[in-house]
Amino acid sequence: MNTPSTPSTPEDRNRGGKNGDKNRATAAAILPLVGGARNVTSAVHCMTRLRLGLADRSLVQEEALKALPAVMGVVDDDTYQIVLGPGAVARVTPEFETLVAEGRAAAPEAAPSAPAAALSAEATAAPAGGAATADELAAQGAAIKAARKAKNATPFKLFLRKIANIFVPLIPALIGCGIIAGINGLLVNAGWLPGVTPALAAIASGFMALIAVFVGYNTAKEFGGTPILGGAVAAIIVFPGVTNVTAFGEKLSPGQGGVLGALGAAALAVYVEKWCRRWMPQSLDVLLTPTITVLASGLVTLFGLMYLAGQVSTAIGTFATWLLAHGGAGAGFILGGLFLPLVMLGLHQALIPIHTTLIQQQGYTVLLPILAMAGAGQVGAAIAVYLRLPKNKSIRKTIKSALPAGFLGVGEPLIYGVSLPLGRPFITACVGGAFGGGFVGLFNQLGTTVGSTAIGPSGWALFPLLKGDHTLTTSIAIYAGGLLAGYVAGFVATYFFGFSRTMLAELNAEAEEAATTPATAPAATPAGPGPTAPEPENAPSTA
Repeated sequence: MNTPSTPSTPEDRNRGGKNGDKNRATAAAILPLVGGARNVTSAVHCMTRLRLGLADRSLVQEEALKALPAVMGVVDDDTYQIVLGPGAVARVTPEFETLVAEGRAAAPEAAPSAPAAALSAEATAAPAGGAATADELAAQGAAIKAARKAKNATPFKLFLRKIANIFVPLIPALIGCGIIAGINGLLVNAGWLPGVTPALAAIASGFMALIAVFVGYNTAKEFGGTPILGGAVAAIIVFPGVTNVTAFGEKLSPGQGGVLGALGAAALAVYVEKWCRRWMPQSLDVLLTPTITVLASGLVTLFGLMYLAGQVSTAIGTFATWLLAHGGAGAGFILGGLFLPLVMLGLHQALIPIHTTLIQQQGYTVLLPILAMAGAGQVGAAIAVYLRLPKNKSIRKTIKSALPAGFLGVGEPLIYGVSLPLGRPFITACVGGAFGGGFVGLFNQLGTTVGSTAIGPSGWALFPLLKGDHTLTTSIAIYAGGLLAGYVAGFVATYFFGFSRTMLAELNAEAEEAATTPATAPAATPAGPGPTAPEPENAPSTA
């Protein structure tokens, strides 16, 4: 799930001009708020987040971190994740890594101090007043995330996380090749640049032709084996010479079994390699362990895994096509409505190899445009919350800053900062996602398939990756219609059903009371604790 970055040099930053200075300033602002260089054990990034391994998370000054203009939100999971958004995170991460390296070199033995921990605790403490502010919602969101993290730390969900970590690093290549394929398709249809389009087709298709090798490499790396051996075994799947091999009475074909076969082959290679390392004499290990690993795993792959994984891959494609062709509207409604709860439960990661299999088989995944409607529901719900809480300036400020990212498919700030802590708006946002998914699914049922050539982006960022069995204009129109349906349904459901009368009155009245409290009032001596923030009603369970 992570993409390591190469630390930038002063020359790189000079070439970057103002943008380089801005990225370095953002990294410099983040570093002390996560405990300094000595507290950072690792730093990688995915599509939207800077993912940090931290020695002591109590040193994080979360409220100050979230107040930074470049930070869209934070997620406390297996790594500490700072949401910076697509594009920005890839530029900030190298600067951050450089600052960490410089900080460690300057103070190699420094350790996080007790005053820093105290400052962190003070910064993350809940506000003393009773107003339901964005800070309180953020605190409630953090509590929900912590509970979700604890419940998601089951062996099955940790396994799914490993599966996700295998495929997510491939997303940048999928996106780049997908966009190039889309451009090439437009040029071919228009009859333009006939001498260039074959080259673009080769550029767009090269990665997908060898994706099994990359999956095998990442699988071995994730499960503790030697990555290159995993890639070597997975390469057997795409080797043209497999056509001379017969398994289960059938001639094999290059690529048969796809990414699922590559995953299984590399996982088997890791098991064989670990067995060999355990029993092989040290003097023979360097020669025999790689040989036995590739030979044993390769034979099982050729005479078993390729055929079996091919059957499973074909079944996945057939089922997805059948499901949307016969129950598209209903299936889209369910998938769009349940996707965010699946994310909360950590089960969405099981969809990643399915998406990749569909892209490899059909050229696009029909599921992603439907699932992306969950974000549209969040946007519509957030706009409704903004209008329903005219006196709560704190929450309105959070929504106003998070909405642009929400339109682009980065939903974490709206989910964890607004809808999930409030409870009901999260549920009504899911309703919006259901209607958007139902809209896209309906057109699939009517015979117009809409898919995405890559995974990762959603919202407006998915437009360049759309593809279907009709024209690109048709695919764009259907997807845009689904987004609009999600926005409207999420807004209407939240505006009319997202708040109880008591909850609405408290969220507005207490915010107004907090804003009008005289600054000269005595600082202490209340007889008892002040009023607490209202409990979110009907909060969704993360069990």
